[in-house]
Parts: sequence; C-alpha cells; structure tokens
Amino acid sequence: QVQLVESGGGLVQAGGSLRLSCAASGGTFSSYTMGWFRQAPGKEREFVAQISNSGGTTYYGDSVKGRFTISRDNAKNMVYLQMNSLKPEDTAVYYCAVGVGGVYQYWGQGTQATVSS
Repeated sequence: QVQLVESGGGLVQAGGSLRLSCAASGGTFSSYTMGWFRQAPGKEREFVAQISNSGGTTYYGDSVKGRFTISRDNAKNMVYLQMNSLKPEDTAVYYCAVGVGGVYQYWGQGTQATVSS
C-alpha cells in the first residue's frame, strides 16, 4: 500500500508560480511512474504531467506544456510540480498518483491551487 500526501497549494495571482510537493510512503518509490492530475469544479479530472521511475522521461498535458515542470527525488520519496506563468484556468485541486503496470492505482488527497485574475 502506498500513501501519498500533497502540499504546496495556495492562492496566487495570474502570472505567478507555485511548487507542489507529493510525499510518498510505503512501496518502492523508485520503481513507480508518478503523475500529477487536476480537477476543477464541474470538470473531469485532467492529466497534467507524468515522470518515469528514473526521472529520465516526462510527459505533459497540452494545456501546461512549457509552463509546468515535473521532477522527482527518489532519495526523498518526493515528486514535485513546478507551476509557472499560472492562469486562472489552472485553478483546481491537484492530485499526485502512483502508476503501476500502466494504471494509476494510488492517489493522494489533493491540494487546492487557486489563481486569481
């Protein structure tokens, strides 16, 4: 069983930055693909970014490419999401998740990020 705890959300003005963190415990963190997703009120959950177990490969959703950066520290069992040039439409609850066998199986409780215009 893997437990995930996100932090770092908050209120920021448009154009600002936030850095989200996700602390993992249980399991073998360095073997997992990790991802960030988000869900805004009234909308479906949206893929944001993914990073391979080694950190060597990353993928991003089209809406965040060039603005967000995913990274990880396997020694600390942490994954991060650096969010720059934030827009009001980035307002959402952000979740980190563990990918096993191509399926995201474990999820954190989420952290709210709100971008004011």
